[in-house]
Amino acid sequence: MSSSPPTEPPEALSPAPPAPRRRRRTLRARLLVTVIALLAIVLVTTGAITTVALRGSLIGQVDRQLAASQARAGLPPAGERPLEPPDRRPPEGDPGDDGRRPPPGGPPDRPPPPFAWVDVGPAINGQPPDTLAARVDGGTVTLSGRRDPESNREILEVPAAAHAALSSVPADGNAYTRDLPTLGAYRLAAKEDAGSVIVIGLPLEPVEDTVRDLLIVESALAVAALLLAGGAGALIVRRELRPLERVAATATAVTALELDRGEVALPMRVPEEDPDTEVGRVGAALNRMLTHVSDALAARQASETRVRQFVADASHELRTPLAAIRGYAELSRRNPGPVPDDVAHAIRRVESESARMTSLVEDLLLLARLDAGRPLADGAVDLTALMVDAVGDAHVAGPDHHWRLDLPTEAIVVGGDGQRLHQVLANLLANARTHTPPGTTVVTGLATDGGVAVLTVIDNGPGIPAALQPEVFDRFARGDSSRSRAAGSTGLGLAIVAAVVGAHHGSVTLESEPGRTAFTVRLPLFTSGGETDK
Repeated sequence: MSSSPPTEPPEALSPAPPAPRRRRRTLRARLLVTVIALLAIVLVTTGAITTVALRGSLIGQVDRQLAASQARAGLPPAGERPLEPPDRRPPEGDPGDDGRRPPPGGPPDRPPPPFAWVDVGPAINGQPPDTLAARVDGGTVTLSGRRDPESNREILEVPAAAHAALSSVPADGNAYTRDLPTLGAYRLAAKEDAGSVIVIGLPLEPVEDTVRDLLIVESALAVAALLLAGGAGALIVRRELRPLERVAATATAVTALELDRGEVALPMRVPEEDPDTEVGRVGAALNRMLTHVSDALAARQASETRVRQFVADASHELRTPLAAIRGYAELSRRNPGPVPDDVAHAIRRVESESARMTSLVEDLLLLARLDAGRPLADGAVDLTALMVDAVGDAHVAGPDHHWRLDLPTEAIVVGGDGQRLHQVLANLLANARTHTPPGTTVVTGLATDGGVAVLTVIDNGPGIPAALQPEVFDRFARGDSSRSRAAGSTGLGLAIVAAVVGAHHGSVTLESEPGRTAFTVRLPLFTSGGETDK
C-alpha cells in the first residue's frame, strides 16, 4: 500500500501579493498634525480636569445645601443618634389631619412633628424649590412629596417608580446620587428619626446644566483654538521650512542633470543660511558635497577626454601600418612563384587578422568622431531600400538563418547619414546572426508612429541574459556562453548603433526574453522642408 503526501492548495503555493505602500505625508503636514494633536490633547486634558473639578465643587455645594435642608427638617446631623419616636399624629386643625386624635391625657405641649401625613410636614416646608422628601417605614415609602420647582408653593407627588431608589438610600446622613425615574438625578441623604427613615433630596439638574454649558463653551473654544493654531501653525511651519525647500529644490535640480556622460557643470548651490541651525548645516553640507561631485565629474571628464584622444590618435596611427600589412600580405599571396603551404597559410592569416584589426580601428575612429561631436552627413535616406540591401547582405553572410522582411507599402524617409544608418542596421543583423544558432528566424520590420520611423529587428533565439541587458549598448560588452558565437565579436557593434542613433536624435531600446529578442530603433522622419522632426 502506498500513500502520497497531501498536495497543498494553489493558494498556499502562490506568494502573497505585496502590501500596498502607504504614501507618507510631507514633513510640513506631519509637523502641523503633531502640533495640532498635542494642542488638542492639552485642551481636552485641561477641559476634562476643569469640568471634573467644577462638577465636584458644584456637587459639594449641593451637599452643603442638603445638610442645611436636613437641619431645617429637624433631622440630627450625620453621626448623631436619632430622637425617640414622637407621636406621629398631626395636631388638631393641622391641614394634614386625617381625623385621628391623640389619646386623652396626652401631653399638650408636644413639639410639632417633623413629618406630616399629607404634605410631609417640616421635612419639606421651607425648603428650596424641587426639594424632595420621603418617609420610609420597613423599607417601603409611606409618604413622599416634592416642592413645585416653579411656584415653590404646591407639593407635588413623587412617582411611584422612584420609590425603590428612595428606599435604597442608606440611613447614615451622607449624600448619595440616585437616578430617579421621570425626575432625573438627585442628591439624596437619609436619616433615621422617630422610628422612620426620612429621605431628603435636591436635584442635580442645575449642576448638570452648568457642566453641560461649560462643556459647550470649552468645546467651542477648543475648536476655535485648534483652527487658529492650525492656520497660524501652517504659516509658521511654511516660513520655517522655506530654507529646507530650497535645499530640496537644489537637490532636485541636480538629479535632473545627466551625470553619467559628457562634461557636466554643477552651478547650482543652496543659499547660505545660519550655520547654527539644522537647515543651515544641511545646506552647507550639500554645497560641499556638490563641490566635491563637480570636481570629481571634471576629473572624470578630463580622464575620458584623454582616453578618447589616445584612442583616436592610436587608431589613426594604426591605419597606415595595418594598410601596409594587408597590402604586403596580398602581394605575397599573389606572387606567381611557388610558396610552401605553411607560408601560404600564414600569409592568409596575416591578411585576415589585419582586416579584422582594420575593422576594429575603423570602429574606434567612428566612436571617437561621434564622441567629439563631429557632424555626420545630412540628407534624405530611404529606410525601405536600405533595409532591403542590408537584409540581402545578411542572407549571404548567414544562409543558415531565416531572414524575413516586414515593410510598408510606401517608402519611409528619414534624415541623416545613409552610410552610418546602413551600418546601424548591418550591426543589428550581424548581432542576431552571430549570437543565435542556425535556423533562427530574424524578422526586420519598418513602420511609422506619428512623426517617427520605427525600425525593429526581432529574432526567436535564446535571448540575452537579464544581467547583461542594462549594459548591452556599452563598449566592449559581450554576451556570455548562453548565446552561441559562431564568429568573433569586438563588443563595439551595439555601442556604434547607440552612438549613431543618438547622433541622429533617435533612440534604441532592447526587449529580450527566451525565445524573443527585439531591438527597436526610432528615428525622426524627414519632412518636406528638408529637415527631420527633432
